[in-house]
Amino acid sequence: MFTQRLILTGDERHDEPLIQQAAAIIRAGGLVAFPTETVYGLGADALNPEAARRIFLAKGRPAWDPLIVHVAEPADIHRYTRDHSTLIEKLIRTFMPGPLTLVLPKREVISDVVTAGRETVAVRIPRHPVVHALIRSSGVPIAAPSANKFGRPSPTTADHVLQDLHGAVEAVLDAGATPMGVESTILDMTTQPPTLLRPGGVSREAIEAIIGRVRMLDETFLEGVPLPAPGLSARHYAPNAKVLLCDPQPEAFYDVLVHTLSCYAFVGAMRPNGWQLPDSKRLRVFEWGAWGDWQTLAQRLFRGLRALESMGVHAIVCPLPPEEGLALAIRDRLQRAAHD
Repeated sequence: MFTQRLILTGDERHDEPLIQQAAAIIRAGGLVAFPTETVYGLGADALNPEAARRIFLAKGRPAWDPLIVHVAEPADIHRYTRDHSTLIEKLIRTFMPGPLTLVLPKREVISDVVTAGRETVAVRIPRHPVVHALIRSSGVPIAAPSANKFGRPSPTTADHVLQDLHGAVEAVLDAGATPMGVESTILDMTTQPPTLLRPGGVSREAIEAIIGRVRMLDETFLEGVPLPAPGLSARHYAPNAKVLLCDPQPEAFYDVLVHTLSCYAFVGAMRPNGWQLPDSKRLRVFEWGAWGDWQTLAQRLFRGLRALESMGVHAIVCPLPPEEGLALAIRDRLQRAAHD
């Protein structure tokens, strides 16, 4: 199969025919990769079980890892889920469209393929205008995980998508780099209090300011057991190189790089601005951004891991952000990428 790259310009007259072309693929049971405000997604008709199965096949994704359903309007959330509370309505009004996913009891129209056999579904309203237009033009909810091979760093450009999935999907809508760079926050609203399953683009602090206390996930899941939401595998977001984490101080970063260079032939560094590096011809560097500028570091995280991987490094050293705000999402992705 040849994957079409549909390059968008931001000009509605140019882009509308390409959106309609992609929507026709979705309606016909095909796969389309598209940008969201977080990362690129790989979409199929969420009401078509056979189309949803194709997502798992294209990614090499296990059937026990569910998909997120993307919809265009709050009314669509009500159409495909049940048991809405005042807290849920507050979250929808405050954060949607945007990078927040809610886990809710599903209605029967949503296939068990999408939800890994569970009676709940993860659903969100994306903010990016391209995917919003695609959902509207398709006329169906779109089930979509990230548009990469399972377990790999998520794609934040169309090039990343094509590196992993060229020939496995019908088309990719190319609208440049995604603005946020890490996935949506996933909040399970079927527990009391609600449980933060995956930190992401909406911080725990922002959510608690609206609905009160949120519980952090404090359990791990055995491989093969249906997950309550995507992104919960112990090892995930991982490049081919080994990821090594260090304390977030320049001295610790330098010392770990020196040690790692004594163990590996070629070493990558996710370098915050101005942090000192050892002098070595075997060191490859990605200039990550200013430490503490979590928006920039999130936006460049997966780009950096993929860039260093492409340089042929055997290990990548990266400082670990704190457990707060958007930094918590970066921390989560790095810890999973580093898991053995």
